[in-house]
Amino acid sequence: MRERIIIGITGASGVIYGIEILRELNKNDLEVHLIISESGKRNISLETDYSVGEVEALADRVYDNHDLAAAPASGSFITQGMIVAPCTIKTLSGIANSYSESLIVRAADVSLKEKRKLALLVRETPLHKGHLDLMARAADLGAHILPPIPSFYNHPKSIEDIVHQTIGKAFDYFGIEHNLFERWGGQK
Repeated sequence: MRERIIIGITGASGVIYGIEILRELNKNDLEVHLIISESGKRNISLETDYSVGEVEALADRVYDNHDLAAAPASGSFITQGMIVAPCTIKTLSGIANSYSESLIVRAADVSLKEKRKLALLVRETPLHKGHLDLMARAADLGAHILPPIPSFYNHPKSIEDIVHQTIGKAFDYFGIEHNLFERWGGQK
């Protein structure tokens, strides 16, 4: 059986992070399971040249975000974990408070309860204390908070370079091999 990973795309600006994760995962031997929120679908058409169908075609299996009886809603559905990219504050709140009204939040909650990896690419700025408290709470539960904050030591030349640096950090967390960014090698 191939190892599985779940990708959630929510309605925060930055759906390109989720899309690029899917594109890069197609280069690996992982079975990719995808859940896109309604707002995520809307942002795909607003922010990219992709159709929702093209994005869904990048996954091995796609689930309706309203289907709380789908396989990722159960701990018996074995996965490596889940990446939510981008992650809205609403989704973060649902995860931090175990309020599973959607499949994305339920699958994330399952990742936490089963002690599987969960990376949240929280996309919001500025942040008020409530947002920070939610991130701290999710981290206390076992989530890896990975906001897409670029680094510039690798001299990015394009938006893709910036996106790939963040994706590479998520892949590092999951132990997924990649060559998405130039690693820091110390001062020369």
